[in-house]
Amino acid sequence: MVTEDASRILTIPNLLSASRLLGVPFFYWSITAHQFLLALLLLVYAGFSDWADGMLARRLHQYSKLGENLDPIADRLYIATTLIGLAVIAVIPAWLVVAVLARDLCMAAYLAWLRTKGIFGVPVHYVGKAATMLLLYSFPILILGQAVPPLQGLARAFGWAFGLWGVGMYWYAALLYWLQRGDVEA
Repeated sequence: MVTEDASRILTIPNLLSASRLLGVPFFYWSITAHQFLLALLLLVYAGFSDWADGMLARRLHQYSKLGENLDPIADRLYIATTLIGLAVIAVIPAWLVVAVLARDLCMAAYLAWLRTKGIFGVPVHYVGKAATMLLLYSFPILILGQAVPPLQGLARAFGWAFGLWGVGMYWYAALLYWLQRGDVEA
């Protein structure tokens, strides 16, 4: 039987997560430089490596605390980078950036408060995963519309549909996270 050492750092899943993190600045540049096909390729790689690192961690028994933390950080950085990049080139309005980033800041503050109570993290809720998935579908579709102008109208419709549902569910998931830890005394 293979035992897992959660303190490991050098694992295949962690290398994938690190490569995803290293791609963030190039991804931002590709959006703001209007290199939309490159942006799509980087986003596809980010999505694939996100799936692969989790699958490999389970299959290779390479679970680690570092990987557990790198994965959501990478997801949030890609979401923030996409939002900011698309707002800089005026594909999305600033209020959408504020709505998503404000939720992440609220969750960061909440998680910091929980740590003061001796609680390190909250169990991931399927609504949070679904919200992140909707946002991660929305952005490539919006970028695709920029990369392929004949698809822009259709891409905007679907991108905004996924994006608006994603933002609503993102905030709903935050509420669920707060409620599931309601047993913590203030």
